[in-house]
Amino acid sequence: MDVVGCVKSQFLCHLFIKLVMLLEWWSDTDCTLYTDPTDYSKYGRENAIVILNHNFEIDFLCGWNFSERFGVLGSSKVLAKKELLYVPVIGWMWYFLEIVFCKRKWEEDRRTVVQGLLNLRDYPEHFWFLLHCEGTRFTEKKHEISMQVAEAKGLPKLKYHLLPRTKGFAVTVQSLRNVVSAVYDSTLNFRNHENPTLLGVLNGKKYHADLYVRRIPLEEIPENERESAEWLHRLYQEKDAFQEEYYKTGTYPGTAIIPPRRPWTLLNWLFWASLLSYPLCKVVANLISSGSYLPLAAFALIMVIVSVGVRRMIGVTEIDRGSAYGNNENKQKTT
Repeated sequence: MDVVGCVKSQFLCHLFIKLVMLLEWWSDTDCTLYTDPTDYSKYGRENAIVILNHNFEIDFLCGWNFSERFGVLGSSKVLAKKELLYVPVIGWMWYFLEIVFCKRKWEEDRRTVVQGLLNLRDYPEHFWFLLHCEGTRFTEKKHEISMQVAEAKGLPKLKYHLLPRTKGFAVTVQSLRNVVSAVYDSTLNFRNHENPTLLGVLNGKKYHADLYVRRIPLEEIPENERESAEWLHRLYQEKDAFQEEYYKTGTYPGTAIIPPRRPWTLLNWLFWASLLSYPLCKVVANLISSGSYLPLAAFALIMVIVSVGVRRMIGVTEIDRGSAYGNNENKQKTT
């Protein structure tokens, strides 16, 4: 691995660690993994495409938490909507860290997505490519529109998911074949019918996540785009059945395993917090002792700007602020 790649990977890891620390240690959220013990031994030791459902405001954070538990957080890649590029700090950093941004207009995105995926073929570490095939978060309105599209196209209807976007998945499988070993089909839910939010995590509220993961060898997935699309639709019918069973029984199939928390996330945060808090406190003390109100007002303004930036980041994750992706598709269909 070259020096630049190493620095980028480590920086990405430190950035994600801060957010994962909030979930694991600040809010003390528990995560139970349901999976085959044979597959469990392979997690973190191979390249994989991770398919995640898209029902919660913090599902992206749970995906990173899953990656951190198996030591691949720094090499996790995502296909993210372009709006996230403008989120203060995080979006700007992602631009330089091999995150693939898309406008979700396939004619424009195909070349960008393919190039980003081909770059991963030479990635020197084990990586996970996290993929939300539904394209946008689940809401009742989007689900209604999505099922109208399913009926119009003769596709099977889903109860707990939106129709998956098959073109991006097919291109991902084609581009990473012979490099990626498996697809990890992952279905996330929270106990007691909770609907967690990022704001809740920041406020220290504790949740309990249940994650069902199936390992599917990549050779079982067709390479042909049409057959790959059919395979993905069948997968989402199965995911729907798993969700139905979870709502009835409160559990998923497979063996319940709690992957151990790695103290690295907490230690890393404590180190940087200690390193940065001393000069910050010293600056505040000097401003107060100086007796000048102008520097103190400037400092307060900076803190307000930072606070607004954080709120902007939270706003992007809120379900009711999600994209109108499904709405646009339905509008095109009806015109």
